[in-house]
Amino acid sequence: MKVNEIMTEPVIVISPDTTLEKVAEKMLNNHIGGLPVVDDEGKIVGMVTESDFSAKEHAIPFSRNYAPQLFGEWMSKEGVEKAYAAARSIAVKEIMSSPAVTVTEDATVAEVVRQMLEHRVHRVPVVRDGVPIAMVSRHDLLKLVVQKFQG
Repeated sequence: MKVNEIMTEPVIVISPDTTLEKVAEKMLNNHIGGLPVVDDEGKIVGMVTESDFSAKEHAIPFSRNYAPQLFGEWMSKEGVEKAYAAARSIAVKEIMSSPAVTVTEDATVAEVVRQMLEHRVHRVPVVRDGVPIAMVSRHDLLKLVVQKFQG
């Protein structure tokens, strides 16, 4: 089975200079968990997902201790609210994953699943000549279960 049989179209994209506030708003309004980031020519340059909005624990350099980091900045546990407020003006290019993991529309479902597992991602943009045309997410993989039992 090919990716084009389960992918979701159209894809919603954003530019690298979009603020995190606008990114979050677009994700919430469209009920999606990730957006491809594209340059002025529409070519994919990165990916931003809802997990980029979560604090993560990272090892403190030259230490065995861990501390929270949000939007690439170290912070105290008390500074979380301030960090989210400050993030309203951060551009997505500051936190996006780049390069983005992508597949083409003629890839097999097995290939996209392998990409998701290998890169530990939950959604993969489908590209044509470097331009995102659709997305495949874990949600789209559910279609396989329904098709299997209905078909």
